[in-house]
Amino acid sequence: YPVRVATFHDLFVFTAEYSTPEFRERFQKQAREAAERADAIVCVSRFTAAQVEEILGVPAARLRIAPHGVHLPPAAAGGEREPLILHVGAVQKRKNLVRLIAAFERAAPPPWRLVLAGGGGFGSEEVRERIRQSPAAERITWTGWLPDEEVERLYRRASVFAFPSLDEGFGIPVLEAMAHGVPVLSSTRGALPEVCGGAALLVDPFREDHIAQTLESLIRDEALRGRLALAGRARAAQFPWERTVEGIWSVYAELGAAG
Repeated sequence: YPVRVATFHDLFVFTAEYSTPEFRERFQKQAREAAERADAIVCVSRFTAAQVEEILGVPAARLRIAPHGVHLPPAAAGGEREPLILHVGAVQKRKNLVRLIAAFERAAPPPWRLVLAGGGGFGSEEVRERIRQSPAAERITWTGWLPDEEVERLYRRASVFAFPSLDEGFGIPVLEAMAHGVPVLSSTRGALPEVCGGAALLVDPFREDHIAQTLESLIRDEALRGRLALAGRARAAQFPWERTVEGIWSVYAELGAAG
């Protein structure tokens, strides 16, 4: 019979209301069917693997972990970074952007700016309204979806990357920021501690005060930003896409040999 391999990136649809009820119902059904039929399941993090085992009841023997990767660009050549705090990803409830905006207001004086780069998702209207009401609205930009080259330029301009997400099965934008030498503020939730590996400042994403205090530390302390930039580059170098390819290929090779 044909070998079946499924890949699971996250299971947040089972754990919180970060999408519409219709989407959650459809995804949960598809996830259970895929887990039941697959000979092996590739998970992009240990965190996601643990969720697949616990929530979907898949034995650990059927799970394989193949983390995502990142392309490591050449080190930025002396370009001056701007007083810019960057978030990359869909503007949606799960990304915790309402709290990030509130923390920005408290921690970041002019000329610091906040740029949210990404298309809209579930809960984006709440974020749009929060920006509109913000006393710092003129310093907050939601760009909408951007092509890769524009995102690349933002990574090269930003002084801080803020990603206090409530739940991630991996968190590729964190690695992208690290690869570009941007010091990272991220979250203690989901797979983010696993991905950051000590090369970022992690906050309790439900505590606006904690986000603000950590943001303020990054803004004020240039030496801290420099240390995190170096640590982040070293961390990103541990996640080449080649390793991801080899990990997934080994799953098919293993099942092919067993069959």
